Amino acid sequence: MGFIQVALTLVIIMLLVKPVGTYMVKVFGQEKTWLDRIFGPGERLLYRLMGVRENEAMGWKKYVGAILASNFVMMLLLYLVLRLQGSLPLNPDGIGNMGAAQAFNTAASFITNTNWQSYSGENGLSYLSQLLAITFPMFTSAATGFALAIAFIRGLVGRQDNLGNFYVDLVRSITRIFLPLSFLVALFLVFQGIPQTFQGAVDVTTLEGAKQTITRGLIGSLEAIKHVGTNGGGWFGTNAAHPFENPTPLTNMVHIVCMMLLPTSLVYAFGLMIRNKKQGWAVFTAMGLIFLVMLSVIFVSEYRGVAALDAAGVHGNMEGKEVRFGISESALFTTVTTAATTGSVNNMHESLTPLGSIVPMAEMMLNNVFGGKGVGLLNGLLYLILSVFICGLMVGRTPEFLGKKIEGKEVKLAAIALLIHPFIILAPTALALATNAGTSSISNGGTHGLSEVLYAFTSGAANNGSAFAGLNANTDFYNIGIGLVMLFGRYISIIAMLAIAGSLAVKRVVPVTTGTLRTNTPLFTGILIMIILVIGALTFFPALALGPIAEHLAMPH
Repeated sequence: MGFIQVALTLVIIMLLVKPVGTYMVKVFGQEKTWLDRIFGPGERLLYRLMGVRENEAMGWKKYVGAILASNFVMMLLLYLVLRLQGSLPLNPDGIGNMGAAQAFNTAASFITNTNWQSYSGENGLSYLSQLLAITFPMFTSAATGFALAIAFIRGLVGRQDNLGNFYVDLVRSITRIFLPLSFLVALFLVFQGIPQTFQGAVDVTTLEGAKQTITRGLIGSLEAIKHVGTNGGGWFGTNAAHPFENPTPLTNMVHIVCMMLLPTSLVYAFGLMIRNKKQGWAVFTAMGLIFLVMLSVIFVSEYRGVAALDAAGVHGNMEGKEVRFGISESALFTTVTTAATTGSVNNMHESLTPLGSIVPMAEMMLNNVFGGKGVGLLNGLLYLILSVFICGLMVGRTPEFLGKKIEGKEVKLAAIALLIHPFIILAPTALALATNAGTSSISNGGTHGLSEVLYAFTSGAANNGSAFAGLNANTDFYNIGIGLVMLFGRYISIIAMLAIAGSLAVKRVVPVTTGTLRTNTPLFTGILIMIILVIGALTFFPALALGPIAEHLAMPH
């Protein structure tokens, strides 16, 4: 039964890839859609208020500058709201101001589409903070990732340094994609029982006669953009395991479909935009096969359980999982939320079997198995560029991709974007494990404690936001450390990726010959998968060997 549920969910996702991807191409290609009459006038008014000329083209440097400037201003706004929330309106539960280090961490988290939380939303944020500092950047950070991907694709197929207009791409992402989808999903979630109210917490008497305070809020709207935008931050500390965020198996399926919908569709849209569907499907296949391998590993590991549970007559690992979801839906949710860099969780990842826990860590370490909005596709394309370069060296030919030569400048920039990721994971992890400020927050010793720290920095660097739990991240060390990792993981890669796009955009197209390496064949798809896995294994295997792998080997079998 569990296998059927998983298969049905994946089939639904695949059926939506083509229509949604085609619609996205129309949105960013300025083609007519049925939403033009609804959002067109408002968009034009917004452009006038912002002083944006809709048809103004931006080179890669100007595009990067627009991203960094707008994100900095928004992050500053988020920080101020969090620091002053105790004195601001829409605070029915009387929640006080957030501390400076935690406010920095939270602002950095939500502006980078990470949504890492070192607080529990139900007792850490006012309703105004949930709206302005959480829900608002869920739209803008996801839209920024989309704009980045579209700009990169324009650079691949362009003939001049013209990546479009960031502000137009940002606004159209929100109005034409995120707002309509989130509105429809929110209506369905409220129908399923998720609260959506400005009223504060309510005191009730339970059936046993005990007194209990039940937190409410604008949960339905947050849950919608949380998953549609691959954000992941929860209104409650237990995230999508809480019945007010994820009450039924049906809402669980909707959450999963929403997380995968746009990342998978964007890969198909990539094939349409470069006018080479085979190339799009080649990248999609590489990502899809890695995803299925990861899903199979966690599925089998959790169903096999551990020897201690088997000895007690309990088959399968249900620790940390909700009964209403079971092992299969928990395994699928875990695989999806870290593949799509969402960070939402419907089970506690710390309670996964050691082999099962490798899956979310490995997907975030690779950071290209569909990935979050835009970034996952771009990381996949960076590996593709590297694969083309390596194959070119092997056959003694100048490497080309989409008719444009891949030369030293592009390879160096791709290397920077790829190498910064493991550096900002492994270096802070080592620092944390070598200092009392880092180890004092670990609740479990030995290999499991190492996994807690490794997972935290991996989540921050991948802009994922899910937590392994068991680690007290609300300290100055982790708030500042993970906050910086999230910023570096987001913006260094953005600068390098757009620099590559700008460089490729001005290159002339080389005619295809019999010696041209074709990158849309099953053979090259296999090469791409091999390059991704080999580089990932060489980089992260030693750390994984000290954490979950060592824990698995130490368990009685």
